[in-house]
Amino acid sequence: MMEWQDAALLMLGGVTALILVGPPVPFCFLAINLVGAWLFLGGEFGLQQLVRNGIASLTNFSLTPIPFFVLMGEVLFRSGVALRAIDAVNRAIAAVPGRLAVVAVVAGTIFSAISGSTIATTAMLGALLLPQMLARGYERKMAMGPIIAIGGVDMLIPPSALAVLLGSLAGISISGLLIGGVVPGLMLAALFIGWIVLRAARDPSLAPRDPGPEGGATIRPLIIHVLPLVAIFAAVVGTMVGGIATPTEAGAVGAFATLVVAALYRGLTPRALVQALAGTVAVSGAILFILLGAITFSQVLTFSGAGNGIVEVLRAWELAPWQMVLLMMAVLVVLGCFLDQVSIMMMTIPFFVPVAQALGLDMIWFGVLFLICMQIGLLTPPFGLLLFVMKSAAPPDVRMREIYAAAAPYVAFSAAVLLLVFLFPPLATGLAAWLL
Repeated sequence: MMEWQDAALLMLGGVTALILVGPPVPFCFLAINLVGAWLFLGGEFGLQQLVRNGIASLTNFSLTPIPFFVLMGEVLFRSGVALRAIDAVNRAIAAVPGRLAVVAVVAGTIFSAISGSTIATTAMLGALLLPQMLARGYERKMAMGPIIAIGGVDMLIPPSALAVLLGSLAGISISGLLIGGVVPGLMLAALFIGWIVLRAARDPSLAPRDPGPEGGATIRPLIIHVLPLVAIFAAVVGTMVGGIATPTEAGAVGAFATLVVAALYRGLTPRALVQALAGTVAVSGAILFILLGAITFSQVLTFSGAGNGIVEVLRAWELAPWQMVLLMMAVLVVLGCFLDQVSIMMMTIPFFVPVAQALGLDMIWFGVLFLICMQIGLLTPPFGLLLFVMKSAAPPDVRMREIYAAAAPYVAFSAAVLLLVFLFPPLATGLAAWLL
């Protein structure tokens, strides 16, 4: 019988080595799962059990909000409703230092409340607002930073597909996790806006003042094109808060409302609908395939004894709960520099969640801290995902080091919010406790 240390080395070391080689992450986990199932679950019987467990994990009802949340974002972007909202926000904000950068943050926050896709938000804002800012003479880091940063907030504000995924994998209340991310997400957006306005006011050369919309600021487009999106967010959260709907049912309500809004704006053409459905299938299929690898990986670790062995080692350190939480958060932030968010979840949840439960931690608080660490990972070099999304949207002569520098202040703000939520748990749990 293999010792748990050897099993841990085989499973974790094997996955890490394969990821470094370069195959798609789900295939890395699938390959190690097959080896682990053969060795630790009993040869051919183990492979059969792996298939049965995988089918059971993918038919879990708690996962069904994911395609609904993805569909909401896809419909917004494909139908042109998102473009109308950006224009409305642009028309409503005037005479503010760094105006277009503020527009990016405000628009990104609105999309975070409707779309579960960080990549789509960053790509769209980068394509639409970055050329305008650069044309008006914005310093390049000043132009790119807000767009990179606000995309990560999408992970915290519901609807968030990754929050659903974390809740499903970790056994945390999905409703509590979705609502728990609202306050930290809004804190981040407020800090970003404050930083932009302060920098632009102190050094106008970073963001030359522009005249703003013709005829001055007007809120009429905001009412017409943004208020319905806010109503969709209210419907999704409100049905969960009121106990009227489960997260799955709330996701269905949101998806249906988004389709209705797109149709009313005459943006839901047959072509747009097909593109939205195709995008939803592609993204949701990728997430579920990754989830298949994550759950079976966790099960094989448990049967091999590696999971319990590592958990017992962590407990044997006899750290205070706050020290253990800081250690886990530090590991997540470091991993975020090198791995994507789903891979990090797959590798750490089997160890971190049992430790958190044994320490008696509030799991919604722990889950929100986890999500903030994942959000930081989107912005940290060398492999932060949103850094590469920005690279694809930026002019060809923009180098990666400029993008790293543009994101750096926002990484610091995210770390500050992480510390605040760590020190004051009600920032994560208060709203959920009050509403649920």
